[in-house]
Amino acid sequence: MALDVKASIEKAVTKITSDKALQEQFKKDPVKAVESVLGVDLPDDVVDKVVDAVKVKLAAGKISDTLGGLFGKK
Repeated sequence: MALDVKASIEKAVTKITSDKALQEQFKKDPVKAVESVLGVDLPDDVVDKVVDAVKVKLAAGKISDTLGGLFGKK
């Protein structure tokens, strides 16, 4: 069974951004949070890459929201 990493990242970002408890878990233990969202125990090298990508996407979303607020967009 091959893991679609891009789809896994998108799934994790979507679930984490929509769930406050999951956001808190991600802040405390991102590996466990991502694995719980995906429902699989990933090898360390794979999960680290997925967690890093999720962090980047979450940060990008926050920056986008901030910039949108600066320019009057919501």
